[in-house]
Amino acid sequence: MDADTRVTPANSVAAGSDQPGPRCRFCGSTHLKTFVDLGMSPLCESFVPAEKVNAMEAFYPLHALVCQECLLVQLEAYVSASEIFSEYAYFSSFADSWVAHVGRYAEHMIADFGIDQNSFVVEVASNDGYLLQHFVNRGIPVLGVEPAANVAKVAVEKGIPSEVVFFGRASAEELRRRYGPADLMAANNVIAHVPDINDFVAGFKVMLADRGVFTAEIPHIAKLIKFNQFDTIYHEHFCYYSLYTLQNILAAHGLRVFDVAELPTHGGSLRTYACHDENSERTASERLLRLQEWEHEHRFDRAETYVGFEEQVRETKRKLLEFLISAKRAGKSVVGYGAPGKGNTLLNYCGIRQDFLDYTVDRNTYKHGKYTPGTHIPIYHPDKISETKPDYILILPWNLKDEITAQLAYAREWGARFVVPIPEATVLP
Repeated sequence: MDADTRVTPANSVAAGSDQPGPRCRFCGSTHLKTFVDLGMSPLCESFVPAEKVNAMEAFYPLHALVCQECLLVQLEAYVSASEIFSEYAYFSSFADSWVAHVGRYAEHMIADFGIDQNSFVVEVASNDGYLLQHFVNRGIPVLGVEPAANVAKVAVEKGIPSEVVFFGRASAEELRRRYGPADLMAANNVIAHVPDINDFVAGFKVMLADRGVFTAEIPHIAKLIKFNQFDTIYHEHFCYYSLYTLQNILAAHGLRVFDVAELPTHGGSLRTYACHDENSERTASERLLRLQEWEHEHRFDRAETYVGFEEQVRETKRKLLEFLISAKRAGKSVVGYGAPGKGNTLLNYCGIRQDFLDYTVDRNTYKHGKYTPGTHIPIYHPDKISETKPDYILILPWNLKDEITAQLAYAREWGARFVVPIPEATVLP
């Protein structure tokens, strides 16, 4: 059997054992096969403080599986969501382009769905208030639901009401009792972070008003496969979605997708629009029907589409290492920009440490003075780049390459070149 399509021992019933392998997070099937195995890796947001740089770290298998029944790509859970998200290192507001993106989202929701001062907007995984602030500025009542207390605190300081709680059916019932139903609910890049997808989606069914709209933004697995975006796979992301799989999950909980928008964010994302299945006012849009047909034509509703990705990933790793080896042999200095979760997957899978990358920088002050998990590359303020004047700057959050190259335009004064690692190592013009 080809290695890319094998059923691994962890996914099958061991000989002489009554213990089954892992079950699909959505449909419960035990018929899971390898999508890509990225080896052992630490939690991607577990940045190492200086005083613990010589201590042991926990590494876990980073092995993505695809369910042969419902086609949901997923990871096994080795660490609970509470351990990952109760205190979090990611603050959305540090990405200017992302704040601008959600500002446009707010304008769109206000114009298209009549969201106004008489409406109630709820965002799940509201982070530091990066999105809800655009509604607050219009005098629209909002509520943020955010499990990371350190991040929610920043939102509250901005005047954004926030509840520190993990969202699901039970918490949704309590929030609806206290605040009432939501006319608009948003979930940006959070559905992937949820281990119990059925309980999570059931919460939206509970809290959404009868005529309410629920929007969810997800990285599109079609883009992940086409552009070798394997670094977006990490333990904090439990699942990876096509329109096909997300529609089926929402439908199982009485929510119907009526529209979809394709977005450039995160290397290629989808924004789905859903309502209660009972809401006959909203019918399927033309762009929803077109994307459904596209996924069908490209067989994202067939298991064989998910075979072969692992070899693509290995080739991307080889090309990045070839570039770094060549640069170092030529006596060039290479540093990183950013310390995102995706960057830590990349660094650990490729075995990139200070022998290749002198350091990395990040605008997030929370990460300054710490080290990247697993690879222990020091993280500094972006000013470090102007001090050391490196020859190459490896952009780890490659989805923000335009924003970052604009911020670092001054580096061209000494001839620095920018490099992106995905879909393959490329030195930008």
